Amino acid sequence: MIEGNILIVDDNKGILSALELLLQSEYKTITTISNPNQITAFYDLKNYDVVLLDMNFSAGVNTGNEGFYWLKRIKELSPDVSVIMITAYGDVEIAVRALKEGANDFVLKPWDNNKLLGTIQSAFQLRQSRIEVSHLKQETKHLKQLINKTQTPIIGNSKPIHQVLNITHKVAKTKANVLITGENGVGKELIAQDIHSGSLRKDEILVSVDMGAITESLFESELFGYTKGSFTDAHEDRAGKFETANGGTLFLDEIGNLSLSLQAKLLAVLQNREVFRIGSSTPIPIDIRLVCATNCNLDQMVEEGTFREDLLYRINTIQIEVPPLRDRGNDVLLLAEFFLNSYSKKYGKIGLKISASAEKKLLEHNWPGNVRELQHTIERSVILSDNKTFTANDFMFKKPSQSFTKVLDITIDDMEKTMIENALLKHENNHSAAANQLGITRQTLYNKIKRYGI
Repeated sequence: MIEGNILIVDDNKGILSALELLLQSEYKTITTISNPNQITAFYDLKNYDVVLLDMNFSAGVNTGNEGFYWLKRIKELSPDVSVIMITAYGDVEIAVRALKEGANDFVLKPWDNNKLLGTIQSAFQLRQSRIEVSHLKQETKHLKQLINKTQTPIIGNSKPIHQVLNITHKVAKTKANVLITGENGVGKELIAQDIHSGSLRKDEILVSVDMGAITESLFESELFGYTKGSFTDAHEDRAGKFETANGGTLFLDEIGNLSLSLQAKLLAVLQNREVFRIGSSTPIPIDIRLVCATNCNLDQMVEEGTFREDLLYRINTIQIEVPPLRDRGNDVLLLAEFFLNSYSKKYGKIGLKISASAEKKLLEHNWPGNVRELQHTIERSVILSDNKTFTANDFMFKKPSQSFTKVLDITIDDMEKTMIENALLKHENNHSAAANQLGITRQTLYNKIKRYGI
């Protein structure tokens, strides 16, 4: 016996009895009514899985209009319920209309018991599928809300950060692609999250991808997905990041690390607004809001031939430069207090404070690692300190080495040229090995050799 609820509506009591007798051994609950006006009195109509509905209730009437009326009312009261229309006066036109107006099937009297049982079983399974889909949608919505709620707040009252947030809030509600630039550790991902949470796509998810962590061989499978059997380890179909972010926001961090060949593939997707999974020739439309981030100077990379100009135009409709922590004044103290409270709770050291001397030391530090360095500094101090109040001695900063101090007197170009020369010397002019050591592509290495006249 199936744990299902069946409602039968027919003015012929003989038919009600016959159907009840047929179904009572198959389904848990069988309810019969002879007057369709009773339908609206069923406060628990949504608990019924299948309704068998006669199409004519008035003597001498066989147009089916009464059935269509009650079909509409049932679907209004319980949209997911499966409805099977039953009539002795059916034709193709009426059957087609019934299906168009929301019925799941159409049965003629007299019926074949086995066929009718099969029809009801199919309608019941469809109802269960609708319930499952509805639950999955609710769970997905809940998960998206939870994911979006985990966003770390952007903390700061300084003029530079307020200028950034002002631009961010203006841009968020548009469809414009955004490029976020700034040094390592300034919080570019938080700006991306802020853009997403203020956009019209805020109820969908933000998918973040670290482009610097994806190798060339995995680029397409990670971003575009693949089909089962398309390569050795493809044991099942898998959606890529673009598909996962469909309807939401895709955040590509460290986009300046992409090689020219991967830039071309990314550009094709952004232009055509569709992806092809590996192993498939079927295009999959995508609808994403693109936000990118980098600590590289992409304009300079375009001049050097290491970044495509047409891709740069695609990704930086709006560019947001996030200021380094050393330019944000007392934001250092606000952030330090935030991290202190957070790690105090995490490590069970409640009531920690920062002394005036410690605050002075925090403000005087240059913070080359920006907010990320400050966060790690506070966490380390919370773990190691035995005092309730932090003094200046509780905050230990890494001092630059003597050789690094000397390097400060030369330009970045000089440093880069020296690194390339050393790598070529070490690997006996093997360009592939030198490029691998430097963490760049061979093409980038060639361009830099030409630029510096090495």
